[in-house]
This record gives sequence, C-alpha cells and structure tokens, in this order.
Amino acid sequence: MDKAIEVKGLQKSYYARDKGAKTEVLKGVDLDVRRGEIFALLGPNGAGKTTTIHILATLLAPDGGTAAVNGFDAVKEPAKVRRSISLTGQFAAVDDVLTGRENLLLIAKLRDVKNPAEEADGLLRRFGLTEAANRRVSAYSGGMTRRLDIAMSLVGTPAVIFLDEPTTGLDPEGRLEVWKTVRELAGGGVTILLTTQYLEEAEQLADRIAILHGGKIIACGTLGELKQLFPPAKVEYVEKQPSLEDIFLAITGKAGAAAPGEREV
Repeated sequence: MDKAIEVKGLQKSYYARDKGAKTEVLKGVDLDVRRGEIFALLGPNGAGKTTTIHILATLLAPDGGTAAVNGFDAVKEPAKVRRSISLTGQFAAVDDVLTGRENLLLIAKLRDVKNPAEEADGLLRRFGLTEAANRRVSAYSGGMTRRLDIAMSLVGTPAVIFLDEPTTGLDPEGRLEVWKTVRELAGGGVTILLTTQYLEEAEQLADRIAILHGGKIIACGTLGELKQLFPPAKVEYVEKQPSLEDIFLAITGKAGAAAPGEREV
C-alpha cells in the first residue's frame, strides 16, 4: 500500500494555566492515509483533530511518536514536507482587498511558480471563477471565497492537501460546491485529509473514516466497515441502516443517542 501519510504513536500535550498542569490532547494516535484517497478525521470539539493536522503540516512539534507526509518526516524534514503539502484552515486565508486573480498570483510568486499568470488563470478556470477573476474578493459569496481558498492551496500542485473543516459557515449551496471540488481533486490523484463537524460530509466524501476520541483513534475504516461496529438492530418496527451520526454517537458513548436500528412507521 502506497501511503501518503503515516502516523505512529503521536502524542501532544498543552500546558493549561487555569489548571496549572499539562492537558494531554493526543495520547498515541496511529493512522495512515493512502495516496489519492479522501480520508476523514472525525471527533468532538477538543479531540485533537486540528492539532493532528498542524503537526502533519509542521506547524506544531509533537511530544512523541512519528509523522511522515509524502515520505518525509514532519520533524526531521519539515521543508520537504511543506513543499509537498497545502493547508486550508477553518477560515479562508484570502485577502479580500485583492481580486481573485491577484490572490492566486501572490501565492504563485511566493511559491516560485515559473509561470504565475498561467497558473492563476488555469486555477480560475478549474474552479469556475474566471468571470469573477478581476472582482475584489470582498464581493464574493461564501462558496466562491472557499473555492478560491482551495484554489490557492493547489498552486504549485501539492501532493497532499489538509482541509480543516472546509465548509464551516457555508450555506448548503456553498457546501455542495466545495464537495464537488474535493471529489475532483481526489479524482486527479491528490491525497486529502479532511476534518469536519458535519457527519454527512464525511459520509458523502470519504473513502475511509477515523474517529478520534479520548486522544486516540478508536475506530477506522470505510463507512461499511464502521457500520459493522454498530449494535445489531432491534426489529421492533422497521429495520434501517445506521447513519454515520448513529455510529459516531454509539462509538463515542454520547448520551441521548437514538435507539439503534429503529424508526416508527
């Protein structure tokens, strides 16, 4: 198996001033992402999803364990990792005073792309932003801004893209636009590690899903494989297949989860 991302025993703690002690966020995370797949990392707030992404993107140093991206060690070879990745955070990192084209040109020049204008125009066409290319980003819709943000992530053709809650705050139409873009990227061979609070998003996009809870990966597999972990249905009314939300609540032990496998008719 050709692995684009490989994580073993990853650990990270933060010092909490209010508690006067360290808080363990990652307690030995193990995961791998195959080249060209969409991999979703799920977990409640504070589970360590963004911390994991930031370690892989060389923005944070782990306290223990190893993390390799595109064959490079994130701690020992950070420059090589950075050249092969791109990170799209929870909030769009665009300059809304500049036009869409100017944003792309700026990133292309910073990354020493040989033909920045050609790169910018190609990405504008790919993301359906050609007509809006010379408009200030402040006039873009939320979906257009997010598409531009992802387009900027592709400048220089990175092999791995980290998307940290890419559709947060978007309306349904904007979310669908981003989903389409993510599928196209994966179809072109790009590896995508996605974190999201929307379980439907993981159902729609991910080839495999991992659930991060209590500082560790407690379940990982395809949606079909995760369904096998769900308690057997009680056939009292009409049996139905569990949704990813049902599975997530059952695995993480959240109170108030609906009774598995039942719906009234």
